[in-house]
Amino acid sequence: MAVSSDQNIKSNIEITGKILSEISKLAEHGFGKGTVADYISSLGKVNPNQYGLAVVYRNGDIVEAGNSGTRFSIQSVSKLFTLTLAMRLVGPELWTRVHRNPSMDRFNSVSDLENNNGIPGNPFVNAGAIVVSDAIASRSAAPNRIVLDFMRTLSGQNDLYVDQQVALDEAETGHRNFALAYLLKDYGNISNKVDDVLSLYFRHCAIEMSCTELAQAALYLANDGVDPKSGQRIVSAEETRELNALLVTSGMYNSSGEFAFRVGLPAKSGVSGGILAIVPQRMAICVWSPELDTNGNSVVGQLILEYLTQKLGISVF
Repeated sequence: MAVSSDQNIKSNIEITGKILSEISKLAEHGFGKGTVADYISSLGKVNPNQYGLAVVYRNGDIVEAGNSGTRFSIQSVSKLFTLTLAMRLVGPELWTRVHRNPSMDRFNSVSDLENNNGIPGNPFVNAGAIVVSDAIASRSAAPNRIVLDFMRTLSGQNDLYVDQQVALDEAETGHRNFALAYLLKDYGNISNKVDDVLSLYFRHCAIEMSCTELAQAALYLANDGVDPKSGQRIVSAEETRELNALLVTSGMYNSSGEFAFRVGLPAKSGVSGGILAIVPQRMAICVWSPELDTNGNSVVGQLILEYLTQKLGISVF
Protein backbone atom coordinates (compact mmCIF):
# COMPACT_ATOMS: atom_id res chain seq x y z
CA MET A 1 0.00 0.00 0.00
CA ALA A 2 1.74 3.16 -1.15
CA VAL A 3 1.50 6.26 1.02
CA SER A 4 2.60 9.53 -0.57
CA SER A 5 0.77 12.29 1.28
CA ASP A 6 -0.64 13.22 4.66
CA GLN A 7 -4.14 12.66 3.26
CA ASN A 8 -3.25 9.07 2.35
CA ILE A 9 -1.61 8.64 5.74
CA LYS A 10 -4.82 9.79 7.39
CA SER A 11 -6.83 7.18 5.49
CA ASN A 12 -4.46 4.52 6.78
CA ILE A 13 -5.45 5.35 10.35
CA GLU A 14 -8.85 3.76 9.77
CA ILE A 15 -7.21 0.62 8.44
CA THR A 16 -4.92 0.47 11.47
CA GLY A 17 -7.88 0.86 13.80
CA LYS A 18 -9.69 -2.09 12.19
CA ILE A 19 -6.82 -4.49 12.84
CA LEU A 20 -6.16 -3.58 16.48
CA SER A 21 -8.26 -6.49 17.73
CA GLU A 22 -6.20 -8.85 15.56
CA ILE A 23 -3.01 -7.37 17.01
CA SER A 24 -4.34 -8.01 20.53
CA LYS A 25 -4.91 -11.67 19.68
CA LEU A 26 -1.46 -11.87 18.13
CA ALA A 27 0.10 -10.46 21.29
CA GLU A 28 -1.72 -12.91 23.54
CA HIS A 29 -0.58 -15.76 21.30
CA GLY A 30 3.02 -14.64 21.74
CA PHE A 31 2.96 -14.44 25.54
CA GLY A 32 5.13 -17.09 27.18
CA LYS A 33 7.38 -17.57 24.17
CA GLY A 34 10.27 -15.47 25.46
CA THR A 35 12.12 -14.58 28.65
CA VAL A 36 12.16 -11.34 30.62
CA ALA A 37 15.63 -9.77 31.06
CA ASP A 38 15.95 -10.67 34.74
CA TYR A 39 19.71 -10.08 34.87
CA ILE A 40 18.64 -6.53 35.66
CA SER A 41 16.56 -7.25 38.75
CA SER A 42 14.11 -4.36 38.25
CA LEU A 43 13.25 -5.58 34.76
CA GLY A 44 12.73 -9.12 36.01
CA LYS A 45 9.83 -7.94 38.21
CA VAL A 46 7.76 -6.58 35.30
CA ASN A 47 4.58 -8.45 34.37
CA PRO A 48 5.54 -10.27 31.14
CA ASN A 49 2.00 -10.69 29.81
CA GLN A 50 1.40 -7.20 28.50
CA TYR A 51 2.02 -5.22 25.36
CA GLY A 52 1.75 -1.68 24.08
CA LEU A 53 1.54 -0.20 20.59
CA ALA A 54 1.61 3.39 19.41
CA VAL A 55 1.57 4.55 15.79
CA VAL A 56 2.26 8.28 15.52
CA TYR A 57 1.76 9.78 12.09
CA ARG A 58 3.70 12.71 10.73
CA ASN A 59 0.54 14.82 10.71
CA GLY A 60 0.12 14.28 14.48
CA ASP A 61 -2.57 11.59 14.48
CA ILE A 62 -2.05 8.73 16.91
CA VAL A 63 -3.34 5.14 17.00
CA GLU A 64 -2.79 3.21 20.23
CA ALA A 65 -3.44 -0.29 21.55
CA GLY A 66 -2.76 -2.25 24.71
CA ASN A 67 -0.62 -0.59 27.36
CA SER A 68 0.57 2.19 25.08
CA GLY A 69 0.67 4.69 27.94
CA THR A 70 2.62 2.49 30.37
CA ARG A 71 6.12 3.79 30.97
CA PHE A 72 9.12 1.45 30.98
CA SER A 73 12.86 1.98 31.08
CA ILE A 74 13.79 2.45 27.46
CA GLN A 75 17.18 0.72 27.75
CA SER A 76 19.03 0.49 24.42
CA VAL A 77 16.33 2.36 22.53
CA SER A 78 17.99 5.38 24.16
CA LYS A 79 21.10 4.75 22.06
CA LEU A 80 19.32 6.16 19.03
CA PHE A 81 18.71 9.45 20.80
CA THR A 82 22.16 9.75 22.39
CA LEU A 83 23.67 9.08 18.96
CA THR A 84 21.51 11.84 17.51
CA LEU A 85 22.64 14.19 20.27
CA ALA A 86 26.31 13.27 19.79
CA MET A 87 26.04 13.89 16.05
CA ARG A 88 24.68 17.35 16.85
CA LEU A 89 27.44 18.08 19.36
CA VAL A 90 30.44 16.46 17.67
CA GLY A 91 29.67 16.17 13.97
CA PRO A 92 31.53 13.84 11.58
CA GLU A 93 34.47 13.59 13.99
CA LEU A 94 32.41 11.03 15.90
CA TRP A 95 32.98 8.46 13.14
CA THR A 96 36.72 8.40 13.83
CA ARG A 97 35.87 6.75 17.16
CA VAL A 98 33.12 4.32 16.18
CA HIS A 99 32.51 2.35 13.00
CA ARG A 100 29.21 1.89 11.16
CA ASN A 101 29.25 -1.82 10.41
CA PRO A 102 26.78 -4.57 11.36
CA SER A 103 27.97 -7.05 13.95
CA MET A 104 27.27 -10.76 14.27
CA ASP A 105 28.69 -10.76 17.78
CA ARG A 106 26.69 -10.17 20.94
CA PHE A 107 25.90 -6.54 21.74
CA ASN A 108 28.23 -6.67 24.77
CA SER A 109 31.10 -8.51 23.07
CA VAL A 110 34.60 -7.77 24.37
CA SER A 111 36.42 -9.74 21.66
CA ASP A 112 34.84 -7.66 18.90
CA LEU A 113 36.28 -4.52 20.48
CA GLU A 114 39.74 -6.07 20.78
CA ASN A 115 39.66 -7.31 17.20
CA ASN A 116 39.03 -3.73 16.03
CA ASN A 117 41.77 -2.09 18.13
CA GLY A 118 39.37 -0.32 20.46
CA ILE A 119 37.00 1.01 17.78
CA PRO A 120 33.45 -0.31 18.34
CA GLY A 121 31.75 -1.87 15.32
CA ASN A 122 28.76 0.46 15.45
CA PRO A 123 27.14 2.97 17.84
CA PHE A 124 24.37 0.59 18.94
CA VAL A 125 26.50 -2.15 20.49
CA ASN A 126 27.31 -1.40 24.11
CA ALA A 127 30.91 -0.37 23.45
CA GLY A 128 29.76 2.03 20.73
CA ALA A 129 27.10 3.56 22.96
CA ILE A 130 29.68 4.02 25.71
CA VAL A 131 31.90 5.94 23.29
CA VAL A 132 28.89 8.04 22.28
CA SER A 133 28.21 8.76 25.97
CA ASP A 134 31.83 9.84 26.41
CA ALA A 135 31.51 12.18 23.41
CA ILE A 136 28.46 13.80 24.99
CA ALA A 137 30.21 14.08 28.36
CA SER A 138 33.16 15.84 26.71
CA ARG A 139 30.92 18.47 25.10
CA SER A 140 28.60 19.22 28.01
CA ALA A 141 29.07 20.54 31.54
CA ALA A 142 25.93 18.64 32.63
CA PRO A 143 25.67 15.53 30.40
CA ASN A 144 22.98 13.80 32.47
CA ARG A 145 20.80 16.89 32.24
CA ILE A 146 21.37 17.48 28.53
CA VAL A 147 20.28 13.93 27.61
CA LEU A 148 17.15 14.06 29.76
CA ASP A 149 16.26 17.53 28.49
CA PHE A 150 16.74 16.34 24.91
CA MET A 151 14.30 13.49 25.48
CA ARG A 152 11.81 15.84 27.12
CA THR A 153 12.01 18.23 24.18
CA LEU A 154 11.57 15.52 21.55
CA SER A 155 8.66 13.84 23.31
CA GLY A 156 7.00 17.04 24.46
CA GLN A 157 6.85 15.60 27.98
CA ASN A 158 8.46 17.64 30.74
CA ASP A 159 7.83 15.00 33.40
CA LEU A 160 10.22 12.36 32.03
CA TYR A 161 12.59 10.99 34.64
CA VAL A 162 15.30 8.41 35.17
CA ASP A 163 14.26 5.34 37.14
CA GLN A 164 16.98 5.55 39.76
CA GLN A 165 16.50 1.95 40.89
CA VAL A 166 16.95 0.62 37.37
CA ALA A 167 20.10 2.74 36.93
CA LEU A 168 21.44 1.41 40.24
CA ASP A 169 20.64 -2.18 39.30
CA GLU A 170 22.43 -1.74 35.99
CA ALA A 171 25.51 -0.36 37.71
CA GLU A 172 25.56 -3.26 40.16
CA THR A 173 25.29 -5.93 37.47
CA GLY A 174 27.03 -4.18 34.56
CA HIS A 175 30.39 -5.90 34.94
CA ARG A 176 30.73 -6.47 31.20
CA ASN A 177 30.06 -2.78 30.54
CA PHE A 178 32.76 -1.82 33.02
CA ALA A 179 35.14 -4.20 31.23
CA LEU A 180 34.25 -2.61 27.88
CA ALA A 181 34.70 0.89 29.25
CA TYR A 182 38.10 0.18 30.77
CA LEU A 183 39.21 -1.53 27.56
CA LEU A 184 38.08 1.53 25.60
CA LYS A 185 40.00 3.69 28.07
CA ASP A 186 43.08 1.56 27.56
CA TYR A 187 42.82 2.07 23.80
CA GLY A 188 42.47 5.83 24.32
CA ASN A 189 38.89 5.91 23.06
CA ILE A 190 37.41 7.35 26.26
CA SER A 191 38.46 10.78 27.50
CA ASN A 192 36.49 11.08 30.72
CA LYS A 193 36.50 9.02 33.90
CA VAL A 194 35.03 5.58 33.36
CA ASP A 195 32.64 5.93 36.30
CA ASP A 196 31.30 9.23 34.95
CA VAL A 197 30.77 7.86 31.44
CA LEU A 198 29.04 4.72 32.68
CA SER A 199 26.87 6.74 35.04
CA LEU A 200 25.58 8.67 32.00
CA TYR A 201 25.17 5.42 30.04
CA PHE A 202 23.22 3.65 32.78
CA ARG A 203 21.06 6.69 33.41
CA HIS A 204 19.97 7.24 29.82
CA CYS A 205 19.09 3.55 29.54
CA ALA A 206 16.92 3.95 32.67
CA ILE A 207 14.82 6.85 31.35
CA GLU A 208 11.15 5.87 31.61
CA MET A 209 8.87 6.49 28.62
CA SER A 210 5.74 5.02 27.10
CA CYS A 211 5.25 3.71 23.58
CA THR A 212 3.38 6.86 22.63
CA GLU A 213 6.07 9.14 24.04
CA LEU A 214 8.87 7.25 22.29
CA ALA A 215 7.10 7.29 18.94
CA GLN A 216 6.46 11.02 19.27
CA ALA A 217 10.12 11.58 20.18
CA ALA A 218 11.30 9.78 17.04
CA LEU A 219 9.09 11.56 14.51
CA TYR A 220 12.02 13.65 13.25
CA LEU A 221 13.39 10.48 11.65
CA ALA A 222 10.18 10.17 9.64
CA ASN A 223 10.32 13.82 8.53
CA ASP A 224 13.79 14.50 7.08
CA GLY A 225 15.21 15.47 10.48
CA VAL A 226 12.56 18.06 11.40
CA ASP A 227 10.29 17.54 14.40
CA PRO A 228 6.84 18.06 12.83
CA LYS A 229 5.33 18.97 16.19
CA SER A 230 7.56 22.00 16.78
CA GLY A 231 9.07 22.64 13.36
CA GLN A 232 12.54 22.41 14.92
CA ARG A 233 15.31 20.83 12.86
CA ILE A 234 16.91 18.08 14.95
CA VAL A 235 19.40 16.77 12.36
CA SER A 236 19.97 17.37 8.67
CA ALA A 237 18.16 15.37 6.01
CA GLU A 238 21.44 13.61 5.21
CA GLU A 239 22.00 12.73 8.87
CA THR A 240 18.44 11.42 9.01
CA ARG A 241 19.21 9.08 6.14
CA GLU A 242 22.39 7.97 7.91
CA LEU A 243 20.59 7.30 11.19
CA ASN A 244 17.87 5.28 9.48
CA ALA A 245 20.51 3.30 7.59
CA LEU A 246 22.27 2.47 10.87
CA LEU A 247 18.96 1.38 12.37
CA VAL A 248 18.41 -1.04 9.48
CA THR A 249 21.89 -2.55 9.63
CA SER A 250 22.53 -2.56 13.39
CA GLY A 251 19.49 -1.52 15.41
CA MET A 252 18.24 -5.02 16.25
CA TYR A 253 21.54 -6.37 17.54
CA ASN A 254 22.94 -9.36 15.66
CA SER A 255 19.52 -10.26 14.25
CA SER A 256 19.23 -7.00 12.30
CA GLY A 257 19.45 -8.83 8.98
CA GLU A 258 16.66 -11.24 9.90
CA PHE A 259 14.49 -8.35 11.13
CA ALA A 260 15.08 -6.43 7.89
CA PHE A 261 14.08 -9.53 5.95
CA ARG A 262 10.87 -10.11 7.94
CA VAL A 263 9.81 -6.55 8.80
CA GLY A 264 11.79 -4.18 6.59
CA LEU A 265 11.86 -1.07 8.80
CA PRO A 266 14.65 0.91 10.47
CA ALA A 267 14.31 -0.02 14.16
CA LYS A 268 16.00 0.02 17.55
CA SER A 269 15.26 -2.43 20.33
CA GLY A 270 15.98 -2.57 24.04
CA VAL A 271 16.09 -5.38 26.59
CA SER A 272 13.10 -3.99 28.47
CA GLY A 273 11.02 -5.12 25.49
CA GLY A 274 10.67 -1.91 23.51
CA ILE A 275 11.14 -1.64 19.74
CA LEU A 276 11.00 1.74 18.03
CA ALA A 277 10.52 1.62 14.24
CA ILE A 278 10.53 4.33 11.58
CA VAL A 279 8.56 4.55 8.34
CA PRO A 280 10.33 7.42 6.52
CA GLN A 281 8.01 10.24 5.40
CA ARG A 282 5.09 8.58 7.16
CA MET A 283 5.17 7.58 10.81
CA ALA A 284 7.01 6.32 13.88
CA ILE A 285 5.87 3.12 15.58
CA CYS A 286 6.72 1.88 19.06
CA VAL A 287 5.83 -1.53 20.42
CA TRP A 288 6.58 -2.92 23.86
CA SER A 289 6.29 -6.34 25.45
CA PRO A 290 8.84 -7.53 28.04
CA GLU A 291 9.59 -11.10 26.93
CA LEU A 292 12.69 -11.37 24.73
CA ASP A 293 14.09 -13.87 22.28
CA THR A 294 17.67 -15.15 22.50
CA ASN A 295 18.96 -12.05 20.69
CA GLY A 296 17.44 -9.66 23.25
CA ASN A 297 14.50 -8.47 21.13
CA SER A 298 10.84 -8.46 22.13
CA VAL A 299 9.06 -11.57 20.84
CA VAL A 300 5.61 -9.99 20.73
CA GLY A 301 6.99 -6.67 19.48
CA GLN A 302 8.49 -8.34 16.43
CA LEU A 303 5.27 -10.26 15.73
CA ILE A 304 3.25 -7.04 15.83
CA LEU A 305 5.64 -5.12 13.58
CA GLU A 306 5.79 -7.92 11.03
CA TYR A 307 1.99 -8.06 10.98
CA LEU A 308 1.67 -4.28 10.60
CA THR A 309 4.14 -4.04 7.74
CA GLN A 310 2.33 -6.81 5.88
CA LYS A 311 -1.13 -5.34 6.47
CA LEU A 312 -0.19 -1.73 5.71
CA GLY A 313 2.49 -2.35 3.08
CA ILE A 314 4.97 -0.08 4.85
CA SER A 315 8.25 -1.97 4.46
CA VAL A 316 10.97 0.32 3.11
CA PHE A 317 12.14 -2.41 0.73
